[in-house]
Amino acid sequence: MNEQTFLNISTEVRDALVSGKPVVALESTIIAHGMPYPKNIQTALEVESMIKNNGAVPATIAILDGKCCVGLNEEQLTALGKSKEVWKVSLRDIPYVISNKLPGATTVAATMRIAHMAGIRIFVTGGIGGVHRGAETSMDVSADLTEMSQTSVAVISAGVKSILDIGLTLEYLETKGIPVVTVGQDTFPSFYSRESGFTSPLRIDDPGKIADLIRVKWQLGLIGAVLVANPVPAKSEIPFSKMEIFIHDALSSAKKNNISGKKLTPFLLQYISEKTGGESLEANIALVKNNALLGARIATAL
Repeated sequence: MNEQTFLNISTEVRDALVSGKPVVALESTIIAHGMPYPKNIQTALEVESMIKNNGAVPATIAILDGKCCVGLNEEQLTALGKSKEVWKVSLRDIPYVISNKLPGATTVAATMRIAHMAGIRIFVTGGIGGVHRGAETSMDVSADLTEMSQTSVAVISAGVKSILDIGLTLEYLETKGIPVVTVGQDTFPSFYSRESGFTSPLRIDDPGKIADLIRVKWQLGLIGAVLVANPVPAKSEIPFSKMEIFIHDALSSAKKNNISGKKLTPFLLQYISEKTGGESLEANIALVKNNALLGARIATAL
């Protein structure tokens, strides 16, 4: 028995992989834990449609009935979006969730690993995890970063989630040899905001040129991801200075309520959404769609 035993790849995705068509992996945590119902289902379907309309095949990934499912149908997406009993699955959780046949929504790290098992090289998400603020005492560093250092899947995101320590996350990515490319600007974006206060290590505006960089990295035998940071559209962003106020309030509330671990990020995102009157949710939806468009173009070029 090997890893392929635990894969359940949809017919559409399998046919695309066999025939060499571009495929774009999508995570499912954003459906189960990142947005409220029914916005989560609506957004997931719209994102898949955008990828299809731009020449690629979408492959949303989740764990269902003891299998790593690659390519979900609408019924499965809806079940994930409506249920309150879905595990948030990072890399360490995969064996437990599979062995107990629990429903699981995959994070960046878990989605990357399953995508790689299936032979998918391009992955679209909202924002990656990273080094948490205060990590010098909590040691809270997302498994997303270690996974990116050892799994050769390119990640298209709106940068690092702004609730994190972006400077330390960029330092970690450099240490692990992960190229970081920003599209359309010299500054590194911070999820809800186009700015972060940090200069991007690299800037490439052409999806074809980004695909060239990704291809050359792997042809050189350099294992690991390429992080493509795609800023949220200007009309949908929340200015960085404004977001910092909400983030500090959210972190204080989390500390007061002793919220940590895998519950922390969903709590912070929900808190910020409530305090911004839903403005952050709309920015989240806009940036995911923007990333899907770019991901499809990079996958097609690759």
